[in-house]
Amino acid sequence: MTAQAHTGPTRFTGDANPYGGGDPYADYRTADFPFARHANLADRRLGAAVLAANDEFFAPRENLLVPERPEFDPEHFGHKGKVMDGWETRRRRGASAGHPWPTSEDHDWALIRLGAPGVVRGIVVDTAHFRGNYPQAVSVEGTSVPGSPSPEELLADDVKWTTLVPRTPVGGHAANGFAVAVEQRVTHLRVNQHPDGGIARLRVYGDVVPDREWLGALGTFDVVALENGGRVEDASDLFYSPATNTIQPGRSRKMDDGWETRRRRDRGNDWIRYQLVAEARIRAIEIDTAYLKGNAAGWASVSIKGGGNAGGENTGETQWREILPRTRLQPDTNHRFVLPVPVVGTHARVDIYPDGGISRLRLYGTLTEEGAAALTARHQELGG
Repeated sequence: MTAQAHTGPTRFTGDANPYGGGDPYADYRTADFPFARHANLADRRLGAAVLAANDEFFAPRENLLVPERPEFDPEHFGHKGKVMDGWETRRRRGASAGHPWPTSEDHDWALIRLGAPGVVRGIVVDTAHFRGNYPQAVSVEGTSVPGSPSPEELLADDVKWTTLVPRTPVGGHAANGFAVAVEQRVTHLRVNQHPDGGIARLRVYGDVVPDREWLGALGTFDVVALENGGRVEDASDLFYSPATNTIQPGRSRKMDDGWETRRRRDRGNDWIRYQLVAEARIRAIEIDTAYLKGNAAGWASVSIKGGGNAGGENTGETQWREILPRTRLQPDTNHRFVLPVPVVGTHARVDIYPDGGISRLRLYGTLTEEGAAALTARHQELGG
């Protein structure tokens, strides 16, 4: 049996059935969320963290951001009770024997620092394996605070929180998805569960909006990196792993931490198309095949479009221009190329031949004046 998959704006409410043995995901309720094509801003690889929670009696808050799907062991009990792979709080109680129920305002909360600030497009509150002990409803708020604020600073009265997901009923043992329509740059989230219970995982999908001053201070940086505001627009094949892996921070740590395609049986080739953080002048390229040993791409080329010439003059280019010709790649190797002349562009494309994979793509350069101005305007438009 497989998990129940749905499409469209499905809302899951109510208890799931008690676990009856066998595959615990057989009756898991999930859906295809269009916003999940965006990057997960709450990815630990980007530096996301759960800073604080008011209660984590049964299961620790850090589980919320674990990248792997939640596990369930029906025989695993600890000295506090059933061990759950998620964040779980104790049961709330009322004020007296005459009023033993929690009030409508009672709730538990956790503070999340996003790994990269950005505009949130959608949130998944996953209650996998929480069948009768999930919250009745959830709500999510966001704020933008510079620097590295402490939990106490985030909870201060002068911090303005904006509702991203209003208080909404959720279901147990389900991926509860919420599209977000707030055009605001967010650095931190406050996740509320009403009145108590457990959440297995939290995923926050959106577009990275980097700090313009920080990128300006760096000068030369990776203009396609996810943490700097680059993103994947499309890819020819996502069979084994997501193309977004190629612009994640750091080197790949295992084979599925890169991008690998299925085996081609035709005369074509695979590719990924990217949008850079803004118009940039590219000077050097890295293509890494770390941990791809018998399945690395045989050759690769890189092209760009948009922008202008090496001097930064915008020529309105709309055609792809090859900046790295088809070049032989070695397995499990980081390849570096210095361009003979810097090239200006807004989008990039890597083609691999004929199939296989790469683990990372790096495009090192600087923002043009037009790119810097556009990034500053975007930052101001979204409230800093």
